[in-house]
Amino acid sequence: MQPHLKLHDGTQFPAFGLGTWKSKPNEVYTAVRVALEAGYIHLDCAAIYQNEDEVGKAIADAIKAGDTSREKIWVTSKLWNDSHEAQHVESALQKTLSDLGLEYLDLYLIHWPVAFKHGVTFPRSREEFLTLEEAPLEKTWEAMAELKAKGLTRQIGVSNMGPERIDLLSGVGETPAVNQVESHPYLPQTELLTYCQSKGIQLTAYSPLGSPDRQTRKSDEPSLLEHPTIKEIAEKHGVGTGDVLIAWALGRGTSVIPKSVTDSRIRSNLKATELKLDADDMGAISNFGKSYRYIDGTFFAGPNSPYTADGIWA
Repeated sequence: MQPHLKLHDGTQFPAFGLGTWKSKPNEVYTAVRVALEAGYIHLDCAAIYQNEDEVGKAIADAIKAGDTSREKIWVTSKLWNDSHEAQHVESALQKTLSDLGLEYLDLYLIHWPVAFKHGVTFPRSREEFLTLEEAPLEKTWEAMAELKAKGLTRQIGVSNMGPERIDLLSGVGETPAVNQVESHPYLPQTELLTYCQSKGIQLTAYSPLGSPDRQTRKSDEPSLLEHPTIKEIAEKHGVGTGDVLIAWALGRGTSVIPKSVTDSRIRSNLKATELKLDADDMGAISNFGKSYRYIDGTFFAGPNSPYTADGIWA
């Protein structure tokens, strides 16, 4: 049985899922079909990934083929930055539901604490941004809560947010069910994980393998999959290095959503949920002595932006 975590209202949340970020057209359909046939029950999506229509077709075809049912799977999606103003929140979700071919989501997240003018996919000028004073996250959160009240999503949460912003949102409504952030041995997010656990918030780790297929990789960034400690532990257990990183994330109580479009890797990642690392393994991985954030937020910063990379995580 796949691992689950309990949300603060008692809902069982699948702790392992398929990430769909960076999955190219045509690839994501096959990846989702393979995943659902293999037994995946959690799909992580987002409007900005621009592939939710293919994900939806794969879900529909998998249900038709008898591989799964709507009731068996958990589907997460995210509100993009151009729809933070309260009047745009529901229409953004309705577009996602239409693309996915679903009547409701299981979890809807505010994707980033960054706002754009409506209809702007990615700003090219200062005028295309909105500040958080112009589009307060509290108002966005109140609109998200209305979606839950209407039954359009079972749970609501956030992504890429720290304690201060989560406390702000909790002060105007319910506490987020989930916080999805980059997390791996180079960025264990230990303090944030402790905070979330104290509030009954589940933390989901994205880029758990170090996001090695990003187009914007820096030439000097460290490789998680090639780290000597990870390789040594993988050899000890007779598994791949990616399997060790997935098992580490699950072993510390987070959910994890590795992305793959390769049949064998999709199946291998699922099997990694059965791997149990011992205390020595967990300790060795948790003491890399190096910190590195792969998704550093600089794409939202710069001279034409009211945001700074450091400020995004504040």
